[in-house]
Parts: sequence; C-alpha cells; structure tokens
Amino acid sequence: MTLQGDKNKFKIKHLPSLIVDTYKAWDADNPFRLSAVVAYYAVLSLPGLLVIIINLVGSVWGVEIVQGQLTDEISGALGRDAADSIQSMMIETQNENRSTIASILGIGTLIFGATGVFYHLQLSLNQIWKVEPDPKSTFLKMLIDRARSFAFIVAIGFLLLVSFLVTTAISALNGYLRSVLPDAIVYIAFMLDFVVSVGIISVLFALIFRYLPDTKIRWKTVWIGALITAILFVFGKSLLGLYFGKADPGSTYGAAGTIVLVLLWVSYSCLILFFGAEFTYVYSKRYGLGMNAKSIETSKDV
Repeated sequence: MTLQGDKNKFKIKHLPSLIVDTYKAWDADNPFRLSAVVAYYAVLSLPGLLVIIINLVGSVWGVEIVQGQLTDEISGALGRDAADSIQSMMIETQNENRSTIASILGIGTLIFGATGVFYHLQLSLNQIWKVEPDPKSTFLKMLIDRARSFAFIVAIGFLLLVSFLVTTAISALNGYLRSVLPDAIVYIAFMLDFVVSVGIISVLFALIFRYLPDTKIRWKTVWIGALITAILFVFGKSLLGLYFGKADPGSTYGAAGTIVLVLLWVSYSCLILFFGAEFTYVYSKRYGLGMNAKSIETSKDV
C-alpha cells in the first residue's frame, strides 16, 4: 500500500493543520479502546517483561542494581506502594526453587507473556496506519511477530542499559558543575535529563514505528514522528506522576490498586503513543513520503 499526497515540503505554518488532522484521525480510530486493549495485555505481560529485562541488563549492570533502579522509576510514576508490589512480583517470578521442567515451562510462559503487549501494540498500529490484515495469515507469521516482539524487549533492555550509563555520567557531571556553577545546576540538570529522556525514548519509538507494524515508513518520517511522540510522552509522564501522586486513584481499589494504576498508566501512555503514530501517518500521507507493505521491496527507502 502506498499513500500519495501533497509533495510540498513541511513548513512550520503547516503544523496547526497537521495537529488538527492528526486529532481527527486519532479520534476516529477510537484510541481509548485500543489503549485499553494494550493496557490489559501489559498487565499480563508485566511479570515476564520485567524479569527478562532485569536479567538482560543485570548481566552487565548487576541484577540488584537494575531492580533497584526500576523500582525507583516505577515509584516515581506510580507511587511507592505500587513499586513495592511490583518488586514483590518480580521476586516471586524469579523464584529458583523449581524443577528443570517447571523452569523451562516458566521461561516459555514468560517469553510468550512478555511479547503479548507488543503483539497487540502491533495490531493497534496496523489499524491506525490502515494496514489490512492478510487473510492468509499463518501460524508462522504469528511466530515471526512474537519473535519481533521479543526483539523489542531486547532493544528496551539495551536502551535501559544506555540510559543507566548516561545517567551515571550525568550525575558525575552534575557533581562537577555544582562546584563551578552552583546557582545554575538545577536548570542544567533539568535540561540534561530532558534531552537524554527525549533522545532515548525517541529511539525506542522510532524502532516501534519502523519495525513493529506490517508496513514500512521512511526513516525521515519515522524520526519526525518519534521525536514528536517522545516530547509528548516525557511531558505526559510528568503530568501522570503528579496526577497519581495527588489523586491516588488506586487507593479506592484496595489490594487491586496496583493493577488499576498499571492499567491507567499504560492506557494514558498509549493514548500519547497512538497520537504520535497518527501524526506520523498523517505527515507521511500529506507529504507523499510513502508507506509500503513489508512484502514489497523498498530499496529507495533509506
């Protein structure tokens, strides 16, 4: 499938109309339903996803350090109680007192469960980008999609490792700057954190937009859409942190509060992700950059 549109180059004055068209397309695709589906599978995928990432990154950085870092990140997003509950979940999942057969079955279950959220995210992106499902879709394709989803888990682990290394370097730099520029350190630290967060998340979204759906979109468009999505996501994450910290929506649900918070966080985050995906689709369609089915050769797509 190839989309053709206005081949004029993008100009800043086009941005308002792009945003309006993006919102209309986003609203028409029922993003709240799509987000709810992905959030549901995210809850089911959470134990396996965390365990695989912790072991991947922990093999380099140290399991306890990675687990502590993730707990701090979750605490900042969802609150301390939710972070403690998820940490307990990770510890229980990594219980080593099991037979060999149980361990093998457990690993298979973890991988299948962890890839579920990306598999259903792929289906949602296919709907947003108007990719028609193949009526002859086979079991082999499902396995390939699951393998692709697992590759994204590995990519997240790598980006998380890079994030930890960069954060460590920034902490050291902040210590030096504090002695040289004590009055400006707060602003410098904020800007560095923002730039690093946007940069790393942009890479992740670019990979998702480029390789997860059953279509190819040119890198030029991918990076623009990924950057817009990452900026929205970073601001949205801060606002969600304030909302969860002040409103504490999970407190109403008692023991199920952690699950509800994860559902809400993933659902709201997916709304931002899908808006960015719609922007990428609208941008590609308007400027004639093209989207092609993966089965079609796109040698000029560089």
